[in-house]
Amino acid sequence: MSQQPLPLENTTSSAEQQPAIVAEQVHKWYASNKFHVLRGVSLTVNRGEVVVIMGPSGSGKSTFIRTFNALEEYQKGRIVIDGIELSHDIRNIDAIRREVGMVFQQFNLFPHLSVLQNVTLAPIWVRRWKKAKAEEVAMQLLERVGILEQAHKYPGQLSGGQQQRVAIARALAMQPKIMLFDEPTSALDPEMVREVLDTMRSLAQSGMTMVVVTHEVGFAREVADRIVLMDGGVLVEEAPPKEFFQNPKEERTRKFLSQIL
Repeated sequence: MSQQPLPLENTTSSAEQQPAIVAEQVHKWYASNKFHVLRGVSLTVNRGEVVVIMGPSGSGKSTFIRTFNALEEYQKGRIVIDGIELSHDIRNIDAIRREVGMVFQQFNLFPHLSVLQNVTLAPIWVRRWKKAKAEEVAMQLLERVGILEQAHKYPGQLSGGQQQRVAIARALAMQPKIMLFDEPTSALDPEMVREVLDTMRSLAQSGMTMVVVTHEVGFAREVADRIVLMDGGVLVEEAPPKEFFQNPKEERTRKFLSQIL
């Protein structure tokens, strides 16, 4: 599927110099502090950068990116998103969530709403856009992700790949500065994976800041600026794709790659 890069809002040169995400020594415990799922994880993501996080199941990678928009709480450390330090203040959390879009493993679409209604719901209620503006932007985004003709259908009438592209359009409709993807192709049949990855490639080419949890090696090689390996709640290694796949420094990375390549 051939696509044009998705449009982005203009950013100032000073904004471009500021990291989009800064996580410093982030710790998280589950089950009354008995399970230490994140063990001092630090990561900086620059504006316009695509960072892919890989790792075995249970490594903490999905939990880690969910702390970026307060879907998961953390108990120790510091997280700054687009210059805003994450705190327990709901106004602070709301401000961050307006700038961060997220696409999940499951599509989480409202089954009783049409595709168009799913995409326009948040801009109308959160951004306070007029319905006409929200629908105009939504139709542009649906065209960009290649499913304009599905605008008036319901999620149950679409394939899994189409539903995930609706979820991407829905996230983009809020005009976020950062996009998080939590294993967006893991729930899809193999033949549907490519259309979603094509959409994500187009988004990356447009300059969107992206953090992607995925096992899709081809996507990581082609699109990522950096690849991060997590295991046991720690960041094991981070490197550009060529170095990560061809010359990993850590034995744990080499073992992981031997299992997926």
